[in-house]
Amino acid sequence: MKQAFTMTFTAGPAHIDIMDHVNNAVWVQWIQDIATAHWESIADAEQLNAYAWMVTRHEIDYRGNIKLGEQVTGRTWISEPPRGARFNRNVAFDNADGQTIVQAVTAWALLDRETLRLLRVRGDIVDKFLDTGHNQ
Repeated sequence: MKQAFTMTFTAGPAHIDIMDHVNNAVWVQWIQDIATAHWESIADAEQLNAYAWMVTRHEIDYRGNIKLGEQVTGRTWISEPPRGARFNRNVAFDNADGQTIVQAVTAWALLDRETLRLLRVRGDIVDKFLDTGHNQ
């Protein structure tokens, strides 16, 4: 596994629900945002143009929340090799005290941007997420 990718999120007025904290749907959006930012930070231009990722499953545990103006640090990482076209991605959001308040495992499938068909995740892509040595 390579080092986790991190990103900070701040709860704005549009993120807050009637219970005065970040709505569950926003956490799902932030999961997608951090996953996309991670891919865009490690993929080269050719890969960005050729491939897209589609989420196939979210499993989320909510252990806390934040209110308007508060921040969380999102962390995402891949802990195991892909299975065919699919990677499981880990995501955790830590509050200002360092406590993990939302944790998820999400499944993402690799698609060919042109045909929108599933593709087996190749070694050069795996290497961007894991220390596998495919290209050494």
